[in-house]
Amino acid sequence: MRIELKDITKKFQQEVESLNIPTLSIQTNQTVGFIGNNGSGKTTLFKLILDLLKPTNGEVLIDGKSVGESNKWKEYTGSYIDEKFLIDFLYPEEYFHLIKDVYKISDNDYVSRIELFADFMNNEILDKKKYIQSYSKGNKQKIGIIGAMLPFPDILILDEPFNFLDPTSQSILNKIINAYGKMNNKTILISSHNINYINDLCDKIILLEAGKIKYNIDNIKHDNSEILNEYFRI
Repeated sequence: MRIELKDITKKFQQEVESLNIPTLSIQTNQTVGFIGNNGSGKTTLFKLILDLLKPTNGEVLIDGKSVGESNKWKEYTGSYIDEKFLIDFLYPEEYFHLIKDVYKISDNDYVSRIELFADFMNNEILDKKKYIQSYSKGNKQKIGIIGAMLPFPDILILDEPFNFLDPTSQSILNKIINAYGKMNNKTILISSHNINYINDLCDKIILLEAGKIKYNIDNIKHDNSEILNEYFRI
């Protein structure tokens, strides 16, 4: 599904402009990585795309329709931004089953899809008789990511998915996202400070600085070391 941003600005307190993107187009079958320092606008951008924030000006379109005027896009979009996306008083199993029911996933598909994340869960998530609120930040991150991917959405949005994971879990997640991106009609948006994973996973890198797009790099399989190194000097 194509995502388009047109004349987007977002202002918060004291009329400070947090985001200013005149135009951005993300195509179906693209995996796009967003990088930039804290406060550069990555999370704000994702929240605008998900209609969790309203732009001060402009509009976000998914499949040609404004996200604020249609709910159709929600049927094929999965996302995880932070712990607020979880339901703390549920067991992980209950949370996953809720997603299963909302997205009308069959019993057989549910079982096979959960099995795909077995290595990622590392026997730390299921059958623990613990509410989600009792899990570590890393395991909460895993629960949120699995919940986002469980419906096999056409659009997947993950904000800093590697943040709280140990190195082994980061490597496994990298392989999962890489495999998922090779499926048909999947559009993936990821933000991360981990340049190695972004460079490995993505077809496009967008570097944000102070709410503006500084670089929009296509075909990133080529050497972009000079531009990526500049990221660390912002």
